[in-house]
Amino acid sequence: MSLPLDGHSAIVTGAGRGLGRAEALELARLGAAVVVNDYGRPGRDGSGEASAGPAEEVAREIRSAGGTALAHTGDVSDFRQARELVELAIAEFGKLDVLVNNAGILRDRMVFSMTEEEWDSVIRVHLKGHFNTTRFAAAHWRERSKAAGGPVYGRIVNTSSEAFLAGSAGQPNYAAAKGGIVGLTTSTALALAKYGVTANVICPRARTRMTEDVFAGLGRPEEGLDPLAPEHVAPLVGYLASPAAARVNGQLLVVHGGMVAVVERPRVQAKFDSKQEAFTHEELDAMLTPHFAERPEGETFAAVEVLGLRWG
Repeated sequence: MSLPLDGHSAIVTGAGRGLGRAEALELARLGAAVVVNDYGRPGRDGSGEASAGPAEEVAREIRSAGGTALAHTGDVSDFRQARELVELAIAEFGKLDVLVNNAGILRDRMVFSMTEEEWDSVIRVHLKGHFNTTRFAAAHWRERSKAAGGPVYGRIVNTSSEAFLAGSAGQPNYAAAKGGIVGLTTSTALALAKYGVTANVICPRARTRMTEDVFAGLGRPEEGLDPLAPEHVAPLVGYLASPAAARVNGQLLVVHGGMVAVVERPRVQAKFDSKQEAFTHEELDAMLTPHFAERPEGETFAAVEVLGLRWG
């Protein structure tokens, strides 16, 4: 019996630990040959010496289970190294079919205290890292499509966060990067659809070293699988990477603990029209002030509940 991803190859970035590891194992379980990418720095802020250990360990785990995998320890935020990652998959497996972007770091700080380096580093790893790998994978699929004279097989699964959806007061860099990833994904989905490629983005809720502070108050169950285990997220990534998801494109999905929610694009909440050629200050005051006065004091767009979990 064939598996959904038999004959396909995949890259998973940030796959040495946590979510990326679970996703790489799931893609391999579904039959894909996997390039396990991880820079290997021990700190969740990207600090420490780079190491091949985490990526090699996951690749060995896949091979021990009968799958095909190799490790890559390059930094996806580096344009050249991201290109080398994509080229490695193509050279080893003949083509690239699936790209899962997961790599990221945290440099949390309130906006009034954040340094330029803390901002730049998080934007670079998350947002630029997603762009770098996407850029070279997209070029590969476009070239293959031209050579084939029609659509080819390509899947991109990007990683955003509910910190973007509902705000996170101490993570302006992270929230901005994750919002940018959604914009990158929807743009990519439109650009690559004619080549047979889909691009979707997930907001996973999982207990990893990246989220240990967020979920510190939520204990692990004494028995059974933790609802916040990365293993709850991996099946959705496997589905989005598979032929079954051919009609899923440009979508944002929240996933955790046996739940998947498809998130709508923003909708207009209220609309106000000027009775004159252009708004005056007085007219805007008369229309907008009562509208916002109906909200509880101190409430902002960010301070909302998203699927039962409060951020911001």
